[in-house]
Amino acid sequence: MRPRLVALASMLAAILVIAAPAVANAAPRHNRGLTINATPNPILAGEGVLIYGQLRGTDIASQPILLYHRLAGFPRFTLIGRATTDSHGFYEFTRAEGVVLTRRSWFVRGPGHTHSRTVHERVQALVTLASSVTSTDTNHPIVFSGHVTPDHRFQRVLLQVQNANGTTWHTVKVGRLDAASNFSISQRWRTPGDRVVRAVFPGDPRNNRGESDPVTVTVQQAQIPDFTINSSSPIIGFGQPATISGTLDKPGTTTPEPDTAVNLCSRTPQQNQFTCGAATTTGDDGSYSFPVSPTSNTMYLVKTTLPPNRHSARLFEGVQDVVTMAPSATSTQVGQVVTFTGTVTPDKAGELIYLERQGADGKFHAVEVRRVRSDSTYQFAWKFGNSGTAVFRARILGDGTNVGSASPPVTITVAPAPVATLPPAS
Repeated sequence: MRPRLVALASMLAAILVIAAPAVANAAPRHNRGLTINATPNPILAGEGVLIYGQLRGTDIASQPILLYHRLAGFPRFTLIGRATTDSHGFYEFTRAEGVVLTRRSWFVRGPGHTHSRTVHERVQALVTLASSVTSTDTNHPIVFSGHVTPDHRFQRVLLQVQNANGTTWHTVKVGRLDAASNFSISQRWRTPGDRVVRAVFPGDPRNNRGESDPVTVTVQQAQIPDFTINSSSPIIGFGQPATISGTLDKPGTTTPEPDTAVNLCSRTPQQNQFTCGAATTTGDDGSYSFPVSPTSNTMYLVKTTLPPNRHSARLFEGVQDVVTMAPSATSTQVGQVVTFTGTVTPDKAGELIYLERQGADGKFHAVEVRRVRSDSTYQFAWKFGNSGTAVFRARILGDGTNVGSASPPVTITVAPAPVATLPPAS
């Protein structure tokens, strides 16, 4: 399956006849004597493309085929390649990885007056995103930085945050790319919890809209100096343990308060108030600790059992989903389908899950989306359009109950295939 990517502008209509073999004002009218197809289409910027087709009629062997392209925003078609048909009239052109970075149109011309239709290649911009820290306190800024490929200097980029239940995104900041197509946007939050953040390039006539792989950051309430609380790991895997610990000092001092009973209180996303449970006594240095193993995101605080009532700041503990993925094959040919199947733990039936492919920038980008089945399994089917090595993983986003996660990546080796075995061109 090819990615469902939305084109934001159509290519200019081809209306003029070829003016010369090397350069043309526009593609000629298709006379059905020559077919063409481009695969994959659409692509991630920098992905390789195979252009192929067949010359029809008589005397079709060993005939010259000329490939023309026109880049988005340019008025003229340019000759970029020559090939020769085989004994059945088939031809092919390979555009290597790192070449096709922007939208373009293709057509081919054969002997006599044969020429193909025009194929419009859609190309998604690549967007990367990284955060300056993965955990911070409320009202402390986090800097989100990244890059857009290809160069889109001085254009807009959107910083978006997923809503609490994981169903929609909203824009919190708008930034501008610099002269090197990099961006840096600062954002802070007033309340604790996890935040799922992505960067979006809205698209333009040169490239389709591009979205970064989201990053998750945890925001903790600022500490109360004389009653601290921390986690051994602010985000844990499903079923994994953590330790909540801290120090109780005498009010307004740094002097430890030993032998004081304290309770661990917690609240899950489904609860409206904190419930207190486990109790312990502070040590000689005022320290305390509680082992925990939550199965969903949980807010914790610790409070004294006896008056005067005192409590720590709220502490967010995130629990990641666990995603597995296995391919039906690790080697295949162009034009063949590989099926990716896996599971999500805990149960995420009905939620969106993404198939991500590693782009030319070395980062993962969503190329397909499905819903998790009723038994918390999923399946993707991917048809390979070009040869080489492809790296995939499955990604589910946080939903308020759990922090999202990705499967370990899998690598697929794709070998070339005879043109005659590929889907028919038109």
